[in-house]
Amino acid sequence: MKLLVTGGAGFIGSHYVRTVLDGAWGLGEPDEVVVLDKFTYAGNIENLAPVRDDERLRVVEGDILDRELVDKLIGQADAVVHFAAESHVDRSILGARDFVMTNAVGTQTLLDSALGLGIDKFVHVSTDEVYGSIPEGSWDEDEPLLPNSPYSASKASSDLLARAYHRTHGVPVSITRCSNNYGPYQFPEKVIPLFVTNLIDGANVPLYGEGTNVRDWLHVDDHCRGIHLVLLRGRVGETYNIGGGTELTNKELTGLLLAATGADWDRVDRVTDRLGHDLRYSVDISKITEELGYTPQVDFEQGLADTVDWYRNHREWWEPLKARAALGR
Repeated sequence: MKLLVTGGAGFIGSHYVRTVLDGAWGLGEPDEVVVLDKFTYAGNIENLAPVRDDERLRVVEGDILDRELVDKLIGQADAVVHFAAESHVDRSILGARDFVMTNAVGTQTLLDSALGLGIDKFVHVSTDEVYGSIPEGSWDEDEPLLPNSPYSASKASSDLLARAYHRTHGVPVSITRCSNNYGPYQFPEKVIPLFVTNLIDGANVPLYGEGTNVRDWLHVDDHCRGIHLVLLRGRVGETYNIGGGTELTNKELTGLLLAATGADWDRVDRVTDRLGHDLRYSVDISKITEELGYTPQVDFEQGLADTVDWYRNHREWWEPLKARAALGR
């Protein structure tokens, strides 16, 4: 199988590329992996360093909005795994245009190309945030989309486009929706790497409001294994939730990170809550479990400890990223 992986130099995409080339899930290895990445602030070639010498890997710098380039790459691929997206909610609140262009129009560009050239499978990677907020219980895949941030609205738009291209044109699309990811190589503006790197550097961390917002935490390896199962065995035209099964309030998560880094609560700054901040996310994973045999494998306590250790031991990776971010680059 020849794979085109969009956004394959980002946090989740690069984990997928590294692991699928290594055959770590025992689900078979591809003949070729082509990474298409724009290398914005979140895309980092160093994320692919462990597999840079693999002869099956080819990295192309480019934009999913570039139809000519997309056509060239899809024309050479058997399947597409589409990670490329603008994904940080706070950035979307400050300015939504890039999110709409990349997430919605970029996805439409890929789908148009897949329609014109043909493809065996197209996996569109999305988020549980498209469902909005749920006070109790968990969403299944039939839940209506009620996004509350410009980011989640742009992802919901891309989901609907993917569904429409399957229903209208028969493009073999499957959609995945994940809960909050954590693990190594995550860009340090996200909560876990931001808090860990700040705390081990002696800096304070910001906690939104009262810290009562609840998230389900999913290790990136579990997420990517779920995506690969959908690629290989998932039904076209279907959506699959991928969750981790560990729900924590932001305050509870903060306490765990303080303990892991030997810091106290005086290192926490209470900040004004995010605009439109969803209270709780929770996905029902019964469908992917029953159809594809997915269950999360990474114990959260161990996964979090390993993630903290990774950031502690890889300053050379995250220090330049935080320095550039501080300069607004």
